Amino acid sequence: MGGFAGGVMSARRWKFSLQVKLLVMVCGVAALSVGTLAWLTVRSERAARMDSMIRGASQFSDTVKRSIHYAMLQNRWKDAFQIMETIGKQEDVARVRVFTKDGTILFSTDRPEVGSAVDKRGESCHACHAAERPLERLALPDRVRVFQSPDAHRLLGMITPLYNEPGCSEGCHAHAPSTRVLGVLDITLSLAKVDEEIAGLTRRSAALSAATVLLLAVLLTVLVRREVIRPVRDLVTGTRGIARGDLAWRTPVRNADEIGELALSFNEMTEALARARRELRELVETLEQRVHERTRELREAQAQLVQTEKMASLGRLCASIAREIDNPLAGILTYAKLIGRRLRTGPARPDEIATAAQQLAAVEREAQRCTTIVRNLLDFAQQREPAFADVDVRAILEEAVASVANRMAVQGIGVVGQAAPVPVVRADAGQLRQAIVNVLVNACDAMPDGGQLHVAARAVSGAVAAEDAPSSRKEHAGHGTASVEIQIADRGPGIPPEHLSRIFDPFFTTKEQGMGLGLSVAYGIMEKHGGKIVVESRVGEGTTITLRLRVEPAGPHEAASTAHRSRGG
Repeated sequence: MGGFAGGVMSARRWKFSLQVKLLVMVCGVAALSVGTLAWLTVRSERAARMDSMIRGASQFSDTVKRSIHYAMLQNRWKDAFQIMETIGKQEDVARVRVFTKDGTILFSTDRPEVGSAVDKRGESCHACHAAERPLERLALPDRVRVFQSPDAHRLLGMITPLYNEPGCSEGCHAHAPSTRVLGVLDITLSLAKVDEEIAGLTRRSAALSAATVLLLAVLLTVLVRREVIRPVRDLVTGTRGIARGDLAWRTPVRNADEIGELALSFNEMTEALARARRELRELVETLEQRVHERTRELREAQAQLVQTEKMASLGRLCASIAREIDNPLAGILTYAKLIGRRLRTGPARPDEIATAAQQLAAVEREAQRCTTIVRNLLDFAQQREPAFADVDVRAILEEAVASVANRMAVQGIGVVGQAAPVPVVRADAGQLRQAIVNVLVNACDAMPDGGQLHVAARAVSGAVAAEDAPSSRKEHAGHGTASVEIQIADRGPGIPPEHLSRIFDPFFTTKEQGMGLGLSVAYGIMEKHGGKIVVESRVGEGTTITLRLRVEPAGPHEAASTAHRSRGG
């Protein structure tokens, strides 16, 4: 079965090979061309032979007519018949006969038909009687007829009209002068030799054509195998060798034609592939070492980057701490200098003692603020949970504004406030104050040349509170729970849209002196309180930051305790 399948595949490859296709195509065209030429030659030769036979038959018929002319004028019919009988015995003469214009056969070398009448619509009479009347003159082609004999040979018939001449109309067998045609001489010649010669010519032409096509096929086979098939097989062998990985194969360049150029290009491609494979092997051999080196360099760079980032983060953190503590320390220093100056001037009056007491209270408050700042930084770093209690939002807002009052006075910033009654909220008072201070400081930074700062606190309906409440508390918030909003609006340059989504990221800032921790701390505080911080800003018009806290009423005991703490108890 394997041998049979291999034979079938080999036969199929041979059937569809380039050599067979070229051979069949070229030999087919050659056979058609040579065959057409041979056919035209045979046809031309046949026509020439037939033309020669017709002219010969015409001359022969005229010769017979002239041979019997004198005897017919002397009314010696026997002599005329004897002459025609002798002529009829010549080779290739099948029959000689004479019949009147009415169709009666007067003489025939075929004696049985003498005296009978010929068919006027037959082959021998059709030329004269086709128009229902005899023609007086016939052209040579009209006098010829070719027909088949009973023994399957072709015959050539030549009719020659016998016209009424003056000699015929004056003798004893005179015919009327009005009679133009006296009879017809009909001579039939055999075309057997002509047909045999034409058949021989046809056979010789066919044999010559076949020999020509065969010779062309042999020459074409040799030429194609040498100039096309062998170079193509070399290319196929080389391609298969390259597919197996043998890049040392070189295809022989046998000629300088297009196939030779293809073989040369194939060898150049093979050399390029071999060179690329050598380079690839060298690269693979050194790749592991290069990977180790690159990995070591990346690790060193990563370590340096981490150390650099640590130092940068530490620097930003230190700058943020310095910024946050700078304002309260400045207040403490200012009040300490004022108290010291009054003490050095002598005994203090009662009103100066009261003023000094207020200033010491401010010093205490600013020191407390420093402590709160440090604690908030620790909370930001350690995520300390707030200590919730009921607080008065308006009081915390006033304290926050008072803590940055000196800075606002220096920058020429005026505060416009709306003191509306708001409910108490559950919050860490220190963290909430720190969040408000951070927002106020950020607003002051946005107005270095002064301006109006709008600060307001208001209660919001329960629907808004329910919408902002976490999912775990929405059911409770939906039953009348409200919220408190603290709005701080500046008239600074505004925040560009591309920065708006990043303002709460730690250490993100667009200011030269800031470190981007204030709003991040405020965001973290509001998130721990379950609240929300919203920023609305338009470039060139200013920024409004809203701190929103839920209102959760405390019990009577907690409310009394909160009121006592608010009064300073």
